[in-house]
Amino acid sequence: MVKIAIMGYGVVGSGVVEVMLKNKKSISHKAGEQIEISRILDIREFSDSPMAGRFTSNFEDIINDPEIKIVVETIGGLNPAYDFVRRCLLAGKSVVTSNKELVAAKGDELLALARDRNLNFLFEASVGGGIPILRPLDQCLAANEVFEIAGILNGTTNFILTKMIRDNISFADALNLAQRLGYAERDPLADIGGLDACRKICILASLAFGKHVYPEQVHTQGIQDITLEDVKYADIWGGVIKLIGRARKLEDGRLDCIVVPMILPHASRLAQVNDVFNGILVRGDAIGDVVFYGQGAGKLPTASAVVADIIDEVKHLGARKYLIWESGEPDYVADYLESKSAMMLRLKCDNSQAVKSKLDNMLGVCERVDIENSPSDELVLVTPLITQNRLDEVLKSLSDTSLISRIRIADF
Repeated sequence: MVKIAIMGYGVVGSGVVEVMLKNKKSISHKAGEQIEISRILDIREFSDSPMAGRFTSNFEDIINDPEIKIVVETIGGLNPAYDFVRRCLLAGKSVVTSNKELVAAKGDELLALARDRNLNFLFEASVGGGIPILRPLDQCLAANEVFEIAGILNGTTNFILTKMIRDNISFADALNLAQRLGYAERDPLADIGGLDACRKICILASLAFGKHVYPEQVHTQGIQDITLEDVKYADIWGGVIKLIGRARKLEDGRLDCIVVPMILPHASRLAQVNDVFNGILVRGDAIGDVVFYGQGAGKLPTASAVVADIIDEVKHLGARKYLIWESGEPDYVADYLESKSAMMLRLKCDNSQAVKSKLDNMLGVCERVDIENSPSDELVLVTPLITQNRLDEVLKSLSDTSLISRIRIADF
């Protein structure tokens, strides 16, 4: 019998209990041990729950119980989750978490703490919800030299953009619909501002490339400024706009890591990932391109990944699974302004032909994109590969020309 505790009885925590009770027999068979939920930590009371007698509002009841060998953290955020998880590891208890903010900020420290005490710190649910990605990346693709990971990592933003593309509704209306359907929070900034996707690409990059990438190192831009005009121009050009988190290894050993809206050509494997679904592309030297697809959030999909980690830790009590990465460095992530990309520019200018000729001379030939009934003073171009620094220099040199929008074009 292995006793576990669950910290946090919100959407994910209650889902974990539901899955554990519903599939108790098969879970125990797969783990090779009976698993008992000994304690559930929450400040609220759940008197109508079948687990009512096991709730506690005191963390010390968990930390001081030597029979509890595994603790599941589904509180979310950094505080008090970080302190609780750290203390659990120091007390000799392995930890499972779904907390992407915690892993993105403190993963290197907590993994080292688990390693030094022959414990496990697992977090499959922190990136793809119910999509298996971390375990395949660490184990199934271990023979590969992974050189790029790119993905649609947030279902809320993908739903909003899908509605803008398919139904021709504005960003504000699509966001309002997502909130009514429960896909977006009342305060949606973490999603629409790209923060959620940033934390996830940090975790993926840290695992794939072996050194911690901290969220503050990653240039992050959300979808708040994407307009229906941007969507239409992207479609005429032959693509769709998605919020992409991407990390790729550079020749000098640093990473090019960014979270921004990108235009994906229709032929891209990720271009057809719509609604609340996520898609993650991994590029390796031996396997080529592999895409992981599914629901990246939700009560039971996320709980499924958490319970899989619980089973894994039960099977490895007293033995470590090799999962580790080094601490990061200040200059590990390259300046995004020096990363080359083709870009779609929307410019406001009086003489579009003259401006295009100047840009062709300074950047190389640019492809013009036109839609019906576009304003006479609007020019839309797709540039050759160029750094944003260079592009900014060129645009500053043009008089009577202002930038309306700039969207990178993906090459995957």
